Amino acid sequence: MVTKYIFVTGGVVSSLGKGIVAASLGKLMRARGFSVTIQKFDPYINVDPGTMSPFQHGEVFVTDDGAETDLDLGHYERFIDANLGKINNVTSGSVYQSVITKERRGEYLGGTVQIIPHVTDEIKYRIAEAAAFHQPDILIAEVGGTVGDIEGLAFLEAIRQFRNDVGRKNSVSIHVTLVPYIGAAGELKTKPTQHSVNTLRSIGIQPDILVLRTEYEVNRSQREKISQFTNVPVESVIQCKDMKSIYEVPLAIESEGLPREVLSRLDLADLPPDLEKWKEVVNRLKYPGKTLKVAIAGKYTKLSDAYLSVVEAIKHAGAAIGRGIDLKWVSSEDCLTEDKTYEEFNDVDAIIVPGGFGYRGIEGKINVIKYAREKNIPFLGLCLGMQCAMIEFARNVAGFENANSTEFEPDTPHPVVDLMADQETITDYGGTMRLGQFPCSLHSESKSRILYGTDLIYERHRHRYEIKNIYREPLENHGMLIAGTSPDGKLVELIELKSNKYFIASQYHPEFKSRPERPHPLFIGLLTAAADKDLATVVEEINANETYKPSDFHTTLTKS
Repeated sequence: MVTKYIFVTGGVVSSLGKGIVAASLGKLMRARGFSVTIQKFDPYINVDPGTMSPFQHGEVFVTDDGAETDLDLGHYERFIDANLGKINNVTSGSVYQSVITKERRGEYLGGTVQIIPHVTDEIKYRIAEAAAFHQPDILIAEVGGTVGDIEGLAFLEAIRQFRNDVGRKNSVSIHVTLVPYIGAAGELKTKPTQHSVNTLRSIGIQPDILVLRTEYEVNRSQREKISQFTNVPVESVIQCKDMKSIYEVPLAIESEGLPREVLSRLDLADLPPDLEKWKEVVNRLKYPGKTLKVAIAGKYTKLSDAYLSVVEAIKHAGAAIGRGIDLKWVSSEDCLTEDKTYEEFNDVDAIIVPGGFGYRGIEGKINVIKYAREKNIPFLGLCLGMQCAMIEFARNVAGFENANSTEFEPDTPHPVVDLMADQETITDYGGTMRLGQFPCSLHSESKSRILYGTDLIYERHRHRYEIKNIYREPLENHGMLIAGTSPDGKLVELIELKSNKYFIASQYHPEFKSRPERPHPLFIGLLTAAADKDLATVVEEINANETYKPSDFHTTLTKS
């Protein structure tokens, strides 16, 4: 089958949820039996978001092959249940870098290098490259930013050309716009959508389908007005109202007929979708049992998108064990005293300390971990969270006074955490960490072994520092279990405390592999302990539940 292409653009304002629309459409195509991959075009000049502050761009999502990508790739993977990679995330920076490198090598035969055709050709090549690699029935490409942004023009021109190259029966243009409600007037306004479509048409792209983001119902009369002014058939003017959960969006746009309109234009059969398991997951999210209060203690808590995959992984696990989630955000910088830490955490059922970089907030994280350990509150540490857990244990249990990481204190007398040997000569920051999927061997007597159900797992990493091996034996002698290591035993990947109900910390980022129908074992374990349920029993129940797919965390997959 020839690959079909769906291009998703956005207008009026940013943060409309284009990524969720693209991911939801991908889910609906997968539910009809089509193979799908999704590509993100980000117009910023950074080569990737790896060096960007989470306050700027939210979390950095990491793929199996070590790409540091936009957080939308996390949504894509969670919705279409497929592993994506470097080829699925394209930035202006990476495109320009490639073009300039080719120019320096003389590949343009002395010609003048220009946006058209050289940059646009590079973008078109990236689309074709992704299609050739994944070989999907359908490739969905989302353009970041808003139509009218200067930095996005090259991508839009490339799409215009690409659609002509592949033919109109093989591509569809979907434009997502805002239909705002003006409270003073008491009505929805369609003019911003009209202007946005006019801008897109001035570039040479006539959208086939409009998706209207709205808080309120867009009635037939308003849709007809939009249709008239945008040259889009009224049946292709699709409403997408705000939902309580992003996982409801596929069901909402299915009922609105978006897949029908897309498939009609692509000359594909509109087969009945299999959405029963997805509906069950959504139902579990909407109508959970008792609520668990889960605290996230981090440095970037003022922007929840900085920990987006962590939040989604908690939701997935909560739905799987039949518990609602009440998230409590705590800035680790507010936990510098014992009294303040007690005040923040005395009412929570579980604590997560996620990843991050830099010294700010570290002592607060260490205090939070000490509180969780001493009060026997179920705890999960992620990446930097594990390093802080090692520091806390070394200081307060094993007796290594002033133990620290050399990242925070280069002259610490006890460098429990130190720069990895292969990182010592690296000077560039972008794309140079230990990135992507690596194997981990689990200890046969660990809780993690029960949760994963296998001896060897593959998880995604993003770090420069590791536990220093000379401290392993003394820490183990004081009750720490090295629950997982690299297969050669040289790198500590997972720790547990034998004396606690649930105290697990990983050097890797388990949140990146959690999906609604495939919740991550470590998050299931955390919430199971918080709910005072038996670990082995819960794991057995979830594995026997037809709503949930068998865990594939022990396999290594590179294609959708």
